[in-house]
Amino acid sequence: MDIAIVGAGAAAVGLLDTLAATADSPGAITVLEPSPHLWRGRPYGPDLDTVRVNAPPAIMSIRHLDFGHYAAWLDSRAAAHLDERLGQPLVSRALYGEYLAHTAETALATLRAGGWRVRIVTTRVTGIARSGANWSLRTEDGRGYEADHVALCVGGGTPQDHYGLSGASGFVDDPYPLARTLDRVPPGTNIAVIGSGLTAVDIVVSLAARGHTGPITLLSRSGVLPHVWQRPVEHRPQHVTAERVAVLHRQHGAITLEDLIGLLRAELAETGEDFEAFVADLLATTTEDPVRRLRAQLDAVDDSRIGRRVLQETAHSVGPYAWRLLAEPDRMRLRHHFRAATSVASPMVPVNAVTMMRLLDSGQLAVAPGVRKIEAAEGVFRVRRDDGEHTFDAVINAVNPPPRAIPRGAGQLVTALLADGSAELHPAGGLVPADPRLHVVGDLAGGGPFITSSIAGIAAQAARTAQTIVAARD
Repeated sequence: MDIAIVGAGAAAVGLLDTLAATADSPGAITVLEPSPHLWRGRPYGPDLDTVRVNAPPAIMSIRHLDFGHYAAWLDSRAAAHLDERLGQPLVSRALYGEYLAHTAETALATLRAGGWRVRIVTTRVTGIARSGANWSLRTEDGRGYEADHVALCVGGGTPQDHYGLSGASGFVDDPYPLARTLDRVPPGTNIAVIGSGLTAVDIVVSLAARGHTGPITLLSRSGVLPHVWQRPVEHRPQHVTAERVAVLHRQHGAITLEDLIGLLRAELAETGEDFEAFVADLLATTTEDPVRRLRAQLDAVDDSRIGRRVLQETAHSVGPYAWRLLAEPDRMRLRHHFRAATSVASPMVPVNAVTMMRLLDSGQLAVAPGVRKIEAAEGVFRVRRDDGEHTFDAVINAVNPPPRAIPRGAGQLVTALLADGSAELHPAGGLVPADPRLHVVGDLAGGGPFITSSIAGIAAQAARTAQTIVAARD
């Protein structure tokens, strides 16, 4: 069996790791990736130490269901990266990239020892077509490669320029790596950051670490900041699980949002937590003052209540499965709460929250909702908000790509698959294979929820894909 893996980020690492553990009969694997930073993808390449992994180790394992895999690799490194409030090690994303690279190289060594032929091609794939029982891939240098199965592991989309500022002097369209882009920002500059999510937090914390003295304003339509991670507790969900969702689906032939709410209500009832108060707090995410809410979130890092912890864990572990079973009206109800949902499901780590709070209290940082228009004019940027017009020296784009967006570098490849009829675009975004020998792993996979894939979700997808490929051979 010949397998072509297009892309060499976290999804490819998870796929190789499972193949190394499950594939008995050897074949050939070709990994095609133009980046010099193999196995790290866009998020985990070399960057500033202030660009941290935004989750505890237990949910950052790229080996599906092995919650201690990443923590075991950290081992003695963990103590040097402890977030004291969280009680967990939080390393730079560049260091996490070393973990991904180590896992990939270990898997490749295991595969080679088992008789697999492995090659790494450092060139972008620009064309793909079905050729009889095989796939024919072409790279930008004109070379061709054949495979029985193709796995697309091309990562997430690229940031969108919502205000048409591309090319304007002082505008940073894609902030990563921050080690490169923040070098262009003079320390006293009056900076506007478009967005208020985790990317915006990375930018603010990194600017502060570099000694930036000018004002920083987060521009956002909603002004919602991410929630803050709470210290992990010994609680594994008993009701909000894929198994319970599957049982309900078998019993009723369908899953509704009310079913999922009922599971969460039962989960909280067992610990005596007030479900109605919990829901009211979640709904206040988009209306409460963001500074007051951040302060309350920091105060609640050690709170023993499990509600938010359960949601944060199951949004990525159970959510993708449950989403596929929901009817469209229920999906629309959830999309209506997009800002609150992403704030809860993608929280910031306490060490970053402390820096944000300090800058907000000092007045150097501000959160400005109600943004209507941003334009470059006469060497500055004019921002129209609900409270009037404001001027900035520089603008950094921290708008996250929409989930299921097509990465710019994979555009030609996706176009070729669509033209060949080998895949189709999902109405809600992403790519859906029309051939069982084509697999999409990661955020590009169509039909997933409106929340961007996590490492845990990518690991699960990668494991399922590897098992499907191995089963096809048998």
